[in-house]
Amino acid sequence: MSVKERKERERASRERLIVATARELAEQQGWDAVTTRRLAERIEYSQPVLYSHFRGKREIIGAVALEGATEMAAAVRAATTGVDDPRERVTALARCYLDFAARNPAVYDAMFQLDGGLAFAQEDTPAQLKDGFAALFETLGPVAGEGVEPGLFTEVFWSCLHGIATLARSGRLPAEYTEQRVRLVVDRLAVF
Repeated sequence: MSVKERKERERASRERLIVATARELAEQQGWDAVTTRRLAERIEYSQPVLYSHFRGKREIIGAVALEGATEMAAAVRAATTGVDDPRERVTALARCYLDFAARNPAVYDAMFQLDGGLAFAQEDTPAQLKDGFAALFETLGPVAGEGVEPGLFTEVFWSCLHGIATLARSGRLPAEYTEQRVRLVVDRLAVF
C-alpha cells in the first residue's frame, strides 16, 4: 500500500469517527451539545484537524443526514422486500419509517429539521437523499392511483408520515394511536 493510499484511508477513518461521535453526542444530549470543541475533545484530535474535514457543525449535520438517509433507505427496502400484498407492503413502509424516526431522533432531525446545507429536490441533491426518496417511491408510486403523479403522491404520503413522526415525538400525538394513524394514512391515501 502506498503512503498516499494509507493517508486517504486514515483520513476517511477520521471522518467516519467525527460523524459517528457527532451522531452519538446528538442522540445522547441533543444537537446543541455538538460543538467542534467537544467533538475535538472526544475524538482526541485538535479542532484544526476537525476543520480539515468539515467547515463546521453545519457540514457535520449534513454528513449525519446523508448517513441517515442511507440507513433509512436500507431499512425501508428491507421492511418491504418480499411483501407481496400491496397494502401490507405500504403498511410495512409506514411502520418502518415511523420506527426509524423514533429510534434515531437526532439523525432524523439532521435529515429533516436542521440545516445541513443539503439541497432537496434539485439537480445537486446528494445521491443518498435521492435514494432515500427512491426507497419510498418504489413502494408508494405503484399505489398512487389513476391520474395521480406517482412522485407527487410519494411526497404527500411522506409528508403525512413526517407529520406523524414529528408530532408524536413532541408528545402532541399519543403513542397508543400510532397503528390507527398508520391504517388511516394507508387506507385513505393509497389505491389498491
